[in-house]
Amino acid sequence: MRSEVLSLPGPTASWYKVYFIGSAVWSNPPLFGVDWVTEIRMKLRKIVRRSMHIYVALAVFGMSIHAQIGLAVAAGAPVAAGKAESLEQVYEKAKKEGRVVVYMATAAKTEEVVFPAFEKRFPGIKITHVNATADQLVARAVAEARGGKIIGDVISGTQNYIAQLREQNMLLDIALPEATAYPAVLKGTYWVATDTEYFIAAWNTSRLKKEDEPKTFEDFADPKWAKRLIAEPRDFQVLLGLVKYKYGSDDRAIEIFKKIATNKPEFFKGHSQLAELLVAGQADVCITCYAHHIPPMAKKGAPLQIMLTEGVGRIGGTVTILRGTPHPNAGLLWARWLISEEGQKAFAQAGETPAHAKVEPLEKILPGKTYMLTADDTKDFPKYQKLWNEIFQLR
Repeated sequence: MRSEVLSLPGPTASWYKVYFIGSAVWSNPPLFGVDWVTEIRMKLRKIVRRSMHIYVALAVFGMSIHAQIGLAVAAGAPVAAGKAESLEQVYEKAKKEGRVVVYMATAAKTEEVVFPAFEKRFPGIKITHVNATADQLVARAVAEARGGKIIGDVISGTQNYIAQLREQNMLLDIALPEATAYPAVLKGTYWVATDTEYFIAAWNTSRLKKEDEPKTFEDFADPKWAKRLIAEPRDFQVLLGLVKYKYGSDDRAIEIFKKIATNKPEFFKGHSQLAELLVAGQADVCITCYAHHIPPMAKKGAPLQIMLTEGVGRIGGTVTILRGTPHPNAGLLWARWLISEEGQKAFAQAGETPAHAKVEPLEKILPGKTYMLTADDTKDFPKYQKLWNEIFQLR
């Protein structure tokens, strides 16, 4: 007994191999009948026909799979169609969807001002808002994607968290007409900044003489500030911003911040708490306060002032659109409106610092010199967080 392999040319360049077991194929007399050649040919024709059927079935299956992938890609393609459409045209499509699901960490004021402004501007589109921290929102979106059911339409958050979704191919590339009003550092292929934040120094005016008011971060290296400073333990971005856009080197920054560290600043989590400690007179100066926290408190009579000569800026929040969104037009409408001049004015009314170049915040909080961190700087976060912790001996 021996095996013989007959190679048949298939419908493609591949070769289908058919095995006939036993010497009977070639034995004399043949087991297949008197006209054994004819019988083999008939059997081979059947095999070829079957192989063709299999091939066609596979081809159809492949086309089906390919079509599904194509649809998925189409669902995740750049929102380029929005470029040629006005907000009103997008609105007409969004009305058929009826709502937009927004994943966004917000203050109560934002919910009270921004969301109603959108719903008033676009009647028939209701906002379903999921409010949580950025890391919680990202974790939720990832869990939904893995479960095969996308619920959110748009998600907002800081760059370091949103980048995690991008790495998993969960965000659309967006080309929004309104983004042309933004500088390059405040937008990317899949995101546009909605607001900015500024780290500045602030102090209790009742505990500082006018002549002692600081003008730069270097001033806090002076021994006169010993045991008079407070800061947020996670604000390593202040160090990074100064290294990248003021000093130009680690050595100079390390030298200055080590001197600041010898003044024994106290660290408290939460920027709101820092401001409250200043108001209560439990500290003289905060070296990493949020600029937008101070003026509203000063308006109410708190003895507070901020250092407007310089500060470190960062992108506070961004708007992005999820792939496979259940309400694609409503999501696009929200994103475009939010970064428009109109939407940014609503953001300002809510006490945020709008990213739009033509929209000023309600209060005077923009530093004269701003060392603005960019999206590319997020790759350096681990290094400078470690360096910050080492300098101030933080765990």
